[in-house]
Amino acid sequence: MHNRMMITGAGSGLGREIALRWARDGWQLALSDVNEAGLAETLKMVREAGGDGFTMRCDVRDYSQLIAFAQACEEKLGGIDVVVNNAGVASGGFFDELSLEDWDWQIAINLMGVVKGCKAFLPLVQKSKGKIINIASMAALMQAPGMSNYNVAKAGVVALSESLMVELRQAEVGVHVVCPSFFQTNLLDSFRGPTPNVKAQIGKLLESSPITAADIADYIHQQVAKGEFMILPHEEGRMAWKVKQQNPQAIYDEMALLAEKKRAKSKAV
Repeated sequence: MHNRMMITGAGSGLGREIALRWARDGWQLALSDVNEAGLAETLKMVREAGGDGFTMRCDVRDYSQLIAFAQACEEKLGGIDVVVNNAGVASGGFFDELSLEDWDWQIAINLMGVVKGCKAFLPLVQKSKGKIINIASMAALMQAPGMSNYNVAKAGVVALSESLMVELRQAEVGVHVVCPSFFQTNLLDSFRGPTPNVKAQIGKLLESSPITAADIADYIHQQVAKGEFMILPHEEGRMAWKVKQQNPQAIYDEMALLAEKKRAKSKAV
């Protein structure tokens, strides 16, 4: 029975909700984060939800800590069936304002953290013919203005996932990448529907049913079961991505307008 999952960034937010969604199916969870208090809380909630497991403090920037985490999974759970590389940090600022340190920090956690997670856990997931789920962002696909370092790191996660998917097919390891849009309002600003009232309708829809991290975890659960590679949990994200695939320039023009608005706002402050 394949029912052992590892999650980075499990101390809060989406990482915690993914843990709880799989815990409801009775899974064993290996939970890591840099926030130990949050981790302890997640494990408690996991047990209440019908799962079990263990926690381990792990900074995804440090490969040796991920290797130690993989070894703990082998010792305590006998292996791992699903790897969820979820740990990430948000970031913003126009390119001219971002320091190279801002770039290093963002790439080290949001991109290299995922690379290292995949590398440390690959032997286990190959052995179990399991799955890798990498959490990227709609920012990987839409490149909103004022967050280039975040966009680049997350786009790297998508490219990594695509590369792994084709390389690991023969090994029967499934690969998935998730692109949630946590910044729903931004995305809606940049979404040009065929008519203004469509956009207004989508806006109303979002306000009436704001999608939660728990909803996203549910959607991931459902799409992974279907074998879907690119998982876009937000309706407006799916619509925007469709538009971009057909007419990238329309999205670039919207984003350029959004950049003007953002710059004007930051100057007004």
